[in-house]
Amino acid sequence: MNFKTMTAMALALSAYSTAPAFAADLPEAQKAAIVQTVEGDAEQIGSTALAIWGFAELGYQETQSSALLQSDLRNAGFEITAGVAGQPTAFVASFKNGEGPVIGILAEFDALPGLSQAVSPVEETLGGHAGHGCGHNLFGTASSYAAIAVREWMIANNIKGEIRLYGTPAEEGGSAKAFMVRDGLFNDVDVALHWHPGSSNDASQGTTKANVSGKFRFYGTSSHASGAPDRGRSALDAVESMNYMVNMMREHVHEATRIHYVITDGGKAPNVVPNFAEVYYYVRHGDPMTVLDVVERVKKAAEGAALGTGTRYEFQQIGGVYSMMPNGTLMEVMDRNLRYSGTLSWTPEENAFATEIQKTLATQPPLSSVGEIRPARLSFDGGGGSTDVSDVSWVVPTVGLSTATFVPGSAGHSWQNVAAAGHSIGVKGTVLATKALALTAAELFVSPETITAATAELHERRGADFVYRPLVGDGPPQLDYRK
Repeated sequence: MNFKTMTAMALALSAYSTAPAFAADLPEAQKAAIVQTVEGDAEQIGSTALAIWGFAELGYQETQSSALLQSDLRNAGFEITAGVAGQPTAFVASFKNGEGPVIGILAEFDALPGLSQAVSPVEETLGGHAGHGCGHNLFGTASSYAAIAVREWMIANNIKGEIRLYGTPAEEGGSAKAFMVRDGLFNDVDVALHWHPGSSNDASQGTTKANVSGKFRFYGTSSHASGAPDRGRSALDAVESMNYMVNMMREHVHEATRIHYVITDGGKAPNVVPNFAEVYYYVRHGDPMTVLDVVERVKKAAEGAALGTGTRYEFQQIGGVYSMMPNGTLMEVMDRNLRYSGTLSWTPEENAFATEIQKTLATQPPLSSVGEIRPARLSFDGGGGSTDVSDVSWVVPTVGLSTATFVPGSAGHSWQNVAAAGHSIGVKGTVLATKALALTAAELFVSPETITAATAELHERRGADFVYRPLVGDGPPQLDYRK
C-alpha cells in the first residue's frame, strides 16, 4: 500500500478515534491491587532504572542492562529466552497461565553516543561515551515491572493467557524489533504495548517516519599530500562529493523527506591522502516505499562520487523501520488507564532542579504541566522521528503512551534529558508509566471484544493486500554498528 492510499484510508477510518469505548470489565478492587503492586515496587523500579542509567550502553552492547532486566524478571517468576533474533542482548520473558490472550510489552534499554552527563542542572560531562538522552533506562524498567505486576494479578485472579516482555536492544538506529518481527517473534501476539519517556503525560497515538540507515565506506589510495599528491586518490574527497550531490538532491525529493548524515571517518592526518573514509546516512519519509526510492538515489550519488574520485565504495545497511500504525481503539483503553493511574507531583527540590534546567532551554513551559494529562487524540501528521516499534504496529495492534520524565521544554536526545533520566524526576514518571501499562494489559486480558475491535481496525487500516516486507532486508542484525 502506498502512502497516499494509507493516508486516505486513515482519514476515512478516523471514526475509530471517536467510537464509544468498550466498558472496562476489570473490577475496581483488582485495579487498586495492580496500582498497589507497582507502588510497592517503586523503590526497586528506581534502583533498576538508575543502574541502567549508569551503565549507559550503546545499541547491541547492552550486556549489563539486559542482564539486570532479565534478572529482575527471572526473580519474579518469568521464563527467559535470551539471545533471540540473532541479537545477544535481546530476550523474551514469559509468564503463561493456560490458554488465552497473549499480551506483549516492549522494553528498550540502549543509550545514545556522545551524551555523557552528570545528574546536574548544568552541562557537566561524566567523561563517558554515552548517555540516556532518550530515557531508555526508564523505558525498559517500567515495561518490565508492568509485566511483573500483571503476572501477580493473573495469579491472584486465575486469569488465563500469557504476559510477555520483549527486551529489545538497539532502538536508536539498530532496528532490533524489525528483525524480531521478521523472524516471527510476534506472530502469536494479540496486542503489543509500549511507552516512551517525555515531558508530558499523553496517550495520543500518531504516525512516525519510515527510515532506512546505512554507512557508505569509500576506499582510495594513500600518498603524501604535498610530496606526491598525484599518486593519491582521496576517499574523503569521495565522501564530500557524495554529500554535495545529496544536498543538491534535497530540492528534488518530496518535501516531507528527511536526509541527514555524519562523517564518521575522514582520515587521520592532513598530510596523508586518506585511503578510507566513511559517512553514516539516514533517509526518512512517512511512506516506506518513498524511503527505499530515495535511498537508491543516494546510492547513485555514492556511485558517482566514487567514479569521479577514482575510488570505490561499499554500502552497509544498518537499519530499516516502517512508519507507525496508530490504533484508536487501543488509544481509548490506554488513555482511560493513564487517567486512573493518577498524576505527578514534584517536590520543592525537584521543582528547583527543573527550574535550573529550564534556564538552559530556549522555551520554559510551566512546570505545573507535568501534573496534567493531555487529551488523547489520533493523528496522521507523520511526526519527525522514527522507531522500530513501528514494525510491530503493522503486524500486531499496538498502543503506547508517554509520561513526564523530562523537564518541560527539553529537546530530545539532549544532555538535559540525560540529567532528568538519572534523577527522581525521571523515576516518578517511570512509576506512572508502569501503572498505566499494567492496567491496560490487565483490561485487555478480560476484554476480548476490545482485542477483536483493535485487530479489525489494524487490518482495515493497513489494507487487505498488505504483506509485511521488512525494510531491514534479509541480512543479520548489524551488531557492530556502534563500534
